[in-house]
Amino acid sequence: MKKIILNISEMKYHFFMELIKNFDFIHVEEEKSNSNSATASNIKQGFKELELYKKGKLKTTSAKDFLNEL
Repeated sequence: MKKIILNISEMKYHFFMELIKNFDFIHVEEEKSNSNSATASNIKQGFKELELYKKGKLKTTSAKDFLNEL
């Protein structure tokens, strides 16, 4: 048996899944965890915020103030 990993846009995912279920020779494994993509998304968001901060378009709090809030 061979495996193929596909990246499909969210908009086309449900259509693709309905299409692929019609083939009796294909077995679809459910996605195990979305934590890797969630982590990657959070990191990307962090870099976007860092760029905004460097351009002066985003205000941040100091580490000391952040720790005092905890």
